[in-house]
Amino acid sequence: MNDRIWDTIVIGGGAAGLSAAQALGRSLRRTLVIDAGSPRNRFASHMHNVLGLDGTPPLELLARGRVEAERYGVEFCAASVLAVRDDGGGSRGALQLVLDGGDTIEARSVVVATGVTDALPAIPGLAEHWGERALHCPYCHGWEVRGQRLAVVAASPLAMHQARLLRQWTDSLTVFTAGLGDLTSEARRDFEARGVHLVADPVTEIVGDGSRITAVRTARGEVAVDAVFTSGELVPHDGFLAELGLDRSETPMGSFIAVDPTGRTSHPRVWAAGNVVNPAASVPIVMGAGTLAGAAANAALVDDDFALAVAGGAPAADPADPDPPIASGHRGAAHGGDAGHPHADPDEDPVAFWERRYGSAGPIWSGRVNRSLADIVAEWAPGRSLDLGCGEGGDVLWLAERGWQATGVDLSETAVARAAAAARERGLTGARFTTADLGDWIEEPDAIDGSERGFDLVTASFLPSPVELPRERILRAAAERVAPGGSLVVISHGAPPPWAQGHAGPFPTPESELALLDLDAEQWRITAETRTRPATAPDGSASLLDDTVVVATRTAAHPPAQ
Repeated sequence: MNDRIWDTIVIGGGAAGLSAAQALGRSLRRTLVIDAGSPRNRFASHMHNVLGLDGTPPLELLARGRVEAERYGVEFCAASVLAVRDDGGGSRGALQLVLDGGDTIEARSVVVATGVTDALPAIPGLAEHWGERALHCPYCHGWEVRGQRLAVVAASPLAMHQARLLRQWTDSLTVFTAGLGDLTSEARRDFEARGVHLVADPVTEIVGDGSRITAVRTARGEVAVDAVFTSGELVPHDGFLAELGLDRSETPMGSFIAVDPTGRTSHPRVWAAGNVVNPAASVPIVMGAGTLAGAAANAALVDDDFALAVAGGAPAADPADPDPPIASGHRGAAHGGDAGHPHADPDEDPVAFWERRYGSAGPIWSGRVNRSLADIVAEWAPGRSLDLGCGEGGDVLWLAERGWQATGVDLSETAVARAAAAARERGLTGARFTTADLGDWIEEPDAIDGSERGFDLVTASFLPSPVELPRERILRAAAERVAPGGSLVVISHGAPPPWAQGHAGPFPTPESELALLDLDAEQWRITAETRTRPATAPDGSASLLDDTVVVATRTAAHPPAQ
């Protein structure tokens, strides 16, 4: 579980969380539910006002919901989340969730559905009957105690609303007002007009006989009742989100995470649904909110997938892949853009553009090596390699794992920092990264480790840029850094992905790449071709992508430039 990046992690396995998870599972999203197993309504024996499920035990609903979610590929983990972080420290820059067992797992997005705790007044006998004859919601429980002797033990200003509602279900209602202080004359008038009995003395005990409540006791005596309603302090389970600094909403019921109508918080990749943001919501309301939050999270991921696919021309995540990418590109839009990039000003400084592209988004690298590169060099003996436009380091890390002394360079400090963090996490001492302007750096021998004798492998994958970048100068200089017997591998998108037809070109062809490189046939053995590789479209269907691939090997008689 720790080695995966989930599309969405749902925190909380109650009605809201399971509804979100089901919506995500049905959307082919890799979804994990982390559940501590303490739903708010576990004290109640039955649910009501849930259309089609009236009278169903709450735990039965959750058991059925879990089975349904699992049917759509949702996975479950019994744990508590201690913290959610977005500090770029994950292996691929995703949101990090720290669990109570010490594990850290990662996700592209999070749905919080952890509910609240009803902090009950410290009245002897109240907690023992909570959920059976000590109740909180007239709509959930009023029918079952209709016409009986009811009491409201006021613990907050909300008790006034609760008491006014309950008069609808009984003619015998007593309100213990000590928790409200002095009532206004208007409030007393209204209650007395409706035949409500008011008791100002503080409650000292809820008296019961087995499962029954028989009376409410004060210092002056007892009032016979059959059920008690109260509303304790509502404490949201959201402390683990503190490091994100989310906006909050101050309400008469307390301080809660602020969300938009879809459940999105002030963090663009975190949603919240259910009682954790709306403590007055009943089961069907939180189910709807959970479904909406799950759908909204999926929609945001869809937008990411399409934007990155158009920019990078690479496949989206395969829901069936055991180690799926967290986004559409294997290395990111920095290696697959072109003049048609929807967010690019062609005149913008390339260093500024790519830093903005990486710094304003979550991680882009999928966690997988460039397929075309792996197919080419998998059987080659390791040596010294240089990767131009390394992005978040996928190819460099893959080479280092196979014994290469691999160097990666990119324009974006954010991308390089993520790559270096991934190398440290994996203990790959053979991988090193640097930030530099590619056009200048590649032409400065002193700036390149190994330049005196050249590199055994120089790679440039998906280097076209939607902003001005001297690609011809960079690639020709790269060729000069190849050692005798070493190879230059240049990979570009040969056509738009099938799901993004109309994507602006032109796309490099084998012929145009050879003309750009202008390699001396006497010094190089060259192959240039279009390679087709399998991919997965954003809708989950199987597809194919075309890459233009040039492999040029320097003959041993011709050393690299010094």
